[in-house]
Amino acid sequence: MNKVVCEPMGGFSDVKDVDEDIQKICDNVKSQAEQKTGKTYKVFTGIIYRSQVVTGRNYLIKVHVGGDDHVHILVYQALPYTGKGPELVSIRECKTSADILDV
Repeated sequence: MNKVVCEPMGGFSDVKDVDEDIQKICDNVKSQAEQKTGKTYKVFTGIIYRSQVVTGRNYLIKVHVGGDDHVHILVYQALPYTGKGPELVSIRECKTSADILDV
């Protein structure tokens, strides 16, 4: 059964730890991230995220990509009835674990 979360539309949520559902989103957009950056990531593990309710949902996710390197990805997930998977909107490289997760 899907859980329903009621959040107001507008700004991003507070920072939360990545759970299994958000890691699946990371896994689904990994190849898109590799295409945009021209790199191959052996590690692509979500650490923290923020979400934003729009017509669908935006996710801003801090992802560990190996060593001390991180990226910040913005992913759009359309509403379920569309049947569309997550889409990588943007990726910001050269981030560290200490960098604030923000757009």
